[in-house]
This record gives sequence, structure tokens and C-alpha cells, in this order.
Amino acid sequence: MADTATIEKVSIIVSKGSLEGIYPALIMANGARAEGIEADLFFTFFGLDAVTRRRWEHIRLATVGNPGLHLPTLVGGLPGMPDLVTRVLERKMAKLDIPPIPEFIEMIADTGAGLYACKASVDLFDLTEDDLIDQVKGVITVGEFYEHAAGGQIIYT
Repeated sequence: MADTATIEKVSIIVSKGSLEGIYPALIMANGARAEGIEADLFFTFFGLDAVTRRRWEHIRLATVGNPGLHLPTLVGGLPGMPDLVTRVLERKMAKLDIPPIPEFIEMIADTGAGLYACKASVDLFDLTEDDLIDQVKGVITVGEFYEHAAGGQIIYT
């Protein structure tokens, strides 16, 4: 007999501030919303870059210590390499109609997904709510995040 249980809610934790750390969370949240699943994103540590005004348009791919690139560390550390690899990946994503991070976040927020910033991380990096993009619904504690997540699946990217 097939299991008829369905996911009704997901809460996604975004802790990395690189393209490969942010995009999976955005793609998963967008997919959830497209399926009618409630979705919240919780941005913590360097994941806050995705929702910080001065950073969200400047997210790059990590080229050092990224085994998925199959690039020697020495090459990945060369000046200009992160920008070059980021531009190449962004062009490939554009061909697949995957929007840039700012546009993607706006699109997801417009579907009703909740975007929240971690209070401890905001305090750690000396940020204020004014430093965050308008789509962030609030700066919340981990406990408040768990309240939002209650009854749903938690995904860590």
C-alpha cells in the first residue's frame, strides 16, 4: 500500500553565503511553493548575505575548498578566479531561466514564502533590520524559528 502522507510545510535553513549554498535553498523553496507547500527560509551565519542589502547582488561561487568544482585549490585561489567561475555559472543558469539571487528571492517572497533572519547572526555581524532587504519578514530567534517550523520538515542547506 502506498503512503498517502504529503508534505504540507518546509522550513529551510540557509547558512552559507555562496552561490552553491544559497541557490539550493531558493530552488527548494520555489519548488515547494509551486506545489502548494508552505515554505519558510531561515538565513543564519553567512547565509545572511543573501538577504543583506549590500551583499545580495554580489554573491560568488566558492572556488577554494569546493570539491564539487574539481579545481585544484591553488587554481581556485588565483586572483579573479572566483569572479570568473561565478560569471560562467551565472551565464549557464540564465540559459536555464534560473533567475539571479535578488530576483529569485523577490519571486519566492511574492508567493507567500516567509523569509527570516537569525537574531544571533544579525547581532554577531552587527547588522540591523535596516541592513536587510524588505522581503525579510523579521529577525527571529532560533526558538521562534522552531515555532514557525512546527509540524513541517526542516531542511538544512
